[in-house]
Amino acid sequence: MLKASPSLSPPVDSQFAARTFQVSPLIRVTLLLLYGALTLPLPALAEVTQAPIPSKFLLVGIVIGGILLYGGLSEQVEVDSTGIAVRYPRWIGWLFRRQWQLQWQAIAALKPRTTGQGGLVYYFTSNGEQAFLLPMRIAGFAELLRVVEAHTEIDTQDIKPLAQPWMYVILLGFSLLLLAIDGWTLWTAAHWAGGS
Repeated sequence: MLKASPSLSPPVDSQFAARTFQVSPLIRVTLLLLYGALTLPLPALAEVTQAPIPSKFLLVGIVIGGILLYGGLSEQVEVDSTGIAVRYPRWIGWLFRRQWQLQWQAIAALKPRTTGQGGLVYYFTSNGEQAFLLPMRIAGFAELLRVVEAHTEIDTQDIKPLAQPWMYVILLGFSLLLLAIDGWTLWTAAHWAGGS
């Protein structure tokens, strides 16, 4: 039996070194800006309209929600020669139960499922028929699929990200527009309060 020369044909383990993938910066920035645009004006508007909920409570809730959102967007996908794992940083990991780890040899298939909005998500199924959601919003998704295919021999050619980058670019544009409207609304509310 002939063995391939390491210099000419590197084995899978050396060809795909251990790597960590993170949520795409475009997705992270867009969702954080959208959250800010939707929530930041609320405390000031509560003051102007004399809402029954104190603006300080709203501000505390907004900060807590922002921290949780940032934590949810801190998902990390780790791959190495032994398997794949989805983790979160320690400071927020205790709160999320979606963390999982799977050995390459335990992966039986990658099965599609339709979402409520008509999109497709994919689940790794293990030999024990457990299902593990394939993260699809990470930067370097195509490279992750190459690693999966190299280690499992599953054909990933037809798998596409759940949302294309242009969708998030449009959402980013609307988020920035909403922030501009928020600024105008707050300026008008402050002017109106000062005038009264």
